[in-house]
Amino acid sequence: MPDVSAPSGQASAKAGTVSAPPSRTPKDPGPLRPPVSVRGLVAGGLLAAAVGVAWVAFWWIGLSPVTLAAGLDDTARLLGRMWPPSLPAAADVAAMIVETLLIAVAGTGLATLASVPLAFIAARTHQGTPWLRPVARTVIVLTRAVPTLAFAILFVRIFGLGPLAGALAVAVHSVGMIAKLLADAIEEADPAPAEAARACGAREAQVAAATVLPRVFPALVAIVLYRLDINIRASAVLGIVGAGGIGVALQTALGSLNYHRAAGIICVIVALVLLLELLSVALRRRTSGKTEGTALPAGRTPYDVGWDRARVLRVAGATITGVIFLASLWSLGPDPGRLSSAWPNLQSVLTGMWPPAFSADLLMAVLESLLMALGAAAAGAACGLVAALLTATGTAPWRPLAAALRVLLVVVRGIPDLVYALLFVAALGLGPFAGFLALWISCTALAAKFFTDSLEQLDPLPREALTSVGAGRWQAFTAGTWPQFVPAFTGNGLFVADLALRESVVLGIAGAGGVGYLMQESIATLRYDTTAAIIIAIAVVVYAIETLARAARRHLL
Repeated sequence: MPDVSAPSGQASAKAGTVSAPPSRTPKDPGPLRPPVSVRGLVAGGLLAAAVGVAWVAFWWIGLSPVTLAAGLDDTARLLGRMWPPSLPAAADVAAMIVETLLIAVAGTGLATLASVPLAFIAARTHQGTPWLRPVARTVIVLTRAVPTLAFAILFVRIFGLGPLAGALAVAVHSVGMIAKLLADAIEEADPAPAEAARACGAREAQVAAATVLPRVFPALVAIVLYRLDINIRASAVLGIVGAGGIGVALQTALGSLNYHRAAGIICVIVALVLLLELLSVALRRRTSGKTEGTALPAGRTPYDVGWDRARVLRVAGATITGVIFLASLWSLGPDPGRLSSAWPNLQSVLTGMWPPAFSADLLMAVLESLLMALGAAAAGAACGLVAALLTATGTAPWRPLAAALRVLLVVVRGIPDLVYALLFVAALGLGPFAGFLALWISCTALAAKFFTDSLEQLDPLPREALTSVGAGRWQAFTAGTWPQFVPAFTGNGLFVADLALRESVVLGIAGAGGVGYLMQESIATLRYDTTAAIIIAIAVVVYAIETLARAARRHLL
């Protein structure tokens, strides 16, 4: 038996370790998970919304694997009937190309002249008349929301058939983009020179011309060149509604079922667009990155700015640009008698637009355009992501495949959306199915370009670090590349949806579903109140998508 009479000190000494409080083992927290954030919730919500909208759009259109296979089979038979292409005479092709280019140049030049003062009025840093700022911003939103082809239909009704209507349509729609981007550049410019000029007593117009415009001029040149590239693509199909250019020949060939001639004209359009895209890229590279330094070289005296090779080239380039712009305006045939006779037509159009006539059929047509555009944008974003992963520098598995896919995407992107719609309508008949397929192809090529550029601009260090410790290609992508890519993927996807919505209105003019056909019919039957309602509905939807895109970027970036 134990000695119970032992002193308590000895017992404590013998069992010293027993009397100490037992150590507590920390609980296993389980697998680590990232905390819930607003950024994750926004990204997940947008992804779920995209999947839901795509499913509703597929159901609305009646898209299924069977219908898709049958539609592609009909399209393949149509393409077989179009082969081999039959090119028009060289003189006819040259005349149509020149007219298309002059329409784009005249419209872009007119838009630039109108956009510069409009952008200064809309910029928050410009201290002009306060009540004019919301008016300018409303004009920018409305002109950007309505597609070029919709304006072309209106101007053909006002000014008659010909390139004048096409140039004015290009100009009005281009104002929205040029003025918006230039206003952003003005707001981002250094405010110190403008504040110094105001402190010396300069008026606001003097401040804008002397301190702000020289600093944003390189950005203006880049914006105008980019818009000219877009306008040349748009001008190639304006002839479908009688607004001049090579689209007149395309519409004539398709209307007479001369598919060989239509294929030849499409080849000419694609070659023209690709050639001008290469030229535009080269010009933008030469004009980018020149915002630093002085605008003019230093002369021998403080009042002599001097002349050197760079200044001579700038003056010569500006002179040549002005001459080409004036020549393009003259080619439009601005006959004063014709312009004066258009005034009664303009009055009848404007007075007939009020009050707008909304109806259930109109709202259903707008809903069809919206579903068609968002469904095509969601499907195009998914296919474009796959194409981008196969072509981007850090993710491409095989370089020859990446190079071939890049060339294919450039060619696909070079064909205007309306051309795809005309082909699918000819093969499948009228309805939103043809429009959806046309938008799907266009959104895939556009999203692949945006996603590829974004992937190649990401920081490669996280991916390389994971690869160096044995991670596989997809493990490195999901853990190192994808978290960086989520904001660009979301922002570019919403931008593609915005563009798809505008184009869905255009495709409806060719009978490919949506509200475009209703717009063309309302103008043809002089129901301008319905036209006004369609324009308002389109502007509201486009503005809502832009607002959603801005909110998403604010939470994701």
